[in-house]
Amino acid sequence: MTASAIATELGLPLFTIQLDGLITKYLGETAAKLRLVFDAIRQTRAVYFFDEFDALGGERASKNDVGEIRRVLNSFLQFLEADSSDSLILAATNHMQLLDRALFRRFDSVVEFSLPTAEGAEQVMRAKTAFLNTTAIDWLLVRKAAEGLSHAEISRACEQAAKNAILRHSTTLTSDEIIESLTERKSASN
Repeated sequence: MTASAIATELGLPLFTIQLDGLITKYLGETAAKLRLVFDAIRQTRAVYFFDEFDALGGERASKNDVGEIRRVLNSFLQFLEADSSDSLILAATNHMQLLDRALFRRFDSVVEFSLPTAEGAEQVMRAKTAFLNTTAIDWLLVRKAAEGLSHAEISRACEQAAKNAILRHSTTLTSDEIIESLTERKSASN
């Protein structure tokens, strides 16, 4: 969501690099694909987003280290170091502690998003459901159901609850509907 907002604010296209299509089992092929990505970064000014970056940027000294991934990370670090493009490179992970420390020296900024407070969660939910009638919602009850979820998970839960209301041809949203969607998001993230 942050990458999309940044790209929109800068008026640049957003390209998400899918690591499952980048990382292969063949020696040298992943680094070659990564070179193509960095060639594109040089040629096309945009926001390039590497999601679930711990799959590529994991600590090289880890006990579970795979030699090929270590070489790919070394290539990535070299490509980053040599990058002089006008593009913006973003990476995200939910497991910052798994990342190789050298990455933190290559990126200009590290932004950590903490879970929203109860008030913040309510603000997100109210914003995402503003086009529906929410007068029947017990916000204190719904806040409690949102505990432990990220901003993105709360947003998606509200979008799902709104879709469900629309599918049943209603413009009214209830506490139970939002709580059900929040509960589903919690069970999906565990």
